[in-house]
Amino acid sequence: MNIAILAFDGCLTSSVLGLADLLWMASLSAERQRARARTRHSQPPQPPLPQAQPLIRSFVVSIDGKPLLDGRGRSLPVDAGLQDLPALDAVLLPGLVADSGGNTAHHSSIDLAGPWLRKQHAHGVMLGASCAGVFVLGQAGLLNDRRCTTTWWLHEELVQRFPKSRAQWASGLVDDDRVVSVGGPMSWVDLGLYTIGQLLGPEVATETANFAVIDNTPLTQAVYAPKRFIEQATPFLLDAEQAVRASGAGFTAVKLARSLAVSERTLHRKLKTSAGESPKLFISRIRFESAKTLLASPGSSIKRVALHCGYEDEGSFRRAFNRFSGMTPAAYRDWANKRKSPLEIAKPPI
Repeated sequence: MNIAILAFDGCLTSSVLGLADLLWMASLSAERQRARARTRHSQPPQPPLPQAQPLIRSFVVSIDGKPLLDGRGRSLPVDAGLQDLPALDAVLLPGLVADSGGNTAHHSSIDLAGPWLRKQHAHGVMLGASCAGVFVLGQAGLLNDRRCTTTWWLHEELVQRFPKSRAQWASGLVDDDRVVSVGGPMSWVDLGLYTIGQLLGPEVATETANFAVIDNTPLTQAVYAPKRFIEQATPFLLDAEQAVRASGAGFTAVKLARSLAVSERTLHRKLKTSAGESPKLFISRIRFESAKTLLASPGSSIKRVALHCGYEDEGSFRRAFNRFSGMTPAAYRDWANKRKSPLEIAKPPI
């Protein structure tokens, strides 16, 4: 397997080198599994020699093969340029730091990568990006009419710059026809493990995660995003959010439009433009955010939280909450209550 890690000036060094290390560990895990398989079939184990070609070869790549400057202005060596690469199985795009003007992934070298990325995808290569690296896929036109995600605090910018994308706010990982996107500066871990699972199988991905002591089941970003983050962007969204929070059971898009004194069509257009969501999804997400707060409060029963957030029965609340968070309300409450600062965890028992 040949995997290129395509980096640009302003990249996150941890994302570039971390992916390279994770893929190296995956290659070792795959070799160990092969050795165990040979043993089970009564064949003498034949561990690879140190100089043997690994199962996964990863290349840190720049457009022209020249060293890069990372997001902190430090020199980052690369292995090759685009013209030096063998046939690839995947191309991974690490996260990027915004420039001094606050622009995300918006310099000329990224434009140069567009035709090459489109050609790779057309030839069956998997493309993956983490955090602001997703914007590189957008500039290449690879997000048009595709589901995608990015870091929760970059969602609005992604929607504005690439309106043809089907951006999903706070999703953990999205794969739409071999175009994979994940969110968060450290989400390269999830991208790497997903790539390993797709190319070498879930067993290798799991063994790699266990060896590295990392979780190979990422949570949706929605459990981390601060409440009302998107709604603070525009007064209309803030008014809509307040209307949903003040509502009870049976609150629909029709009622939301009436409370905001707009037509249903205008409501749908404004929510799609500003938040990338339909009215129904917007209402469900606001209720989910309210439920997160209540579930983390001591003494709150799941039934009471469901009624407070506008659900007529506990079952529908559980299903809706699981769609957003990837876990049940009870599991989320346990997870939220167990989260402690590193200092608290490090304290010795009294």
